Amino acid sequence: MRLNHAAPLDGGGGSPSGGKDLASSPAEKKKAAEAIERHLEPDTHRDGTQARESTGAAAREFEGWLTGPALKTARKTWSEQLTTLMNRLGSEKAALRATNTLLRNTDTGIELGIRKSSALDSF
Repeated sequence: MRLNHAAPLDGGGGSPSGGKDLASSPAEKKKAAEAIERHLEPDTHRDGTQARESTGAAAREFEGWLTGPALKTARKTWSEQLTTLMNRLGSEKAALRATNTLLRNTDTGIELGIRKSSALDSF
């Protein structure tokens, strides 16, 4: 986003690269959450665990060398980063699923707040 120039004459903003405006529907959010759940989380966990185990094995092989402690440190850091990434993926998945509910509830609340009563409501 650039703040040092006027908006285009057509009134649109968008990205400097000319990309589309942000568009999101409940179906797109559901699809994204499912992709995280079905692919990103299991694949990341599997690959991250494999890398952690490989690094641990290498650290044991080089235990008597200066490389051994460095690999142990790298494995610890990798483990922490993997945990952080898995937590972030879970949070993003939950946020995608909660956004639809939040927006729907907000819309319903606003509707109820501004809707006028009608004599027909009692029937």
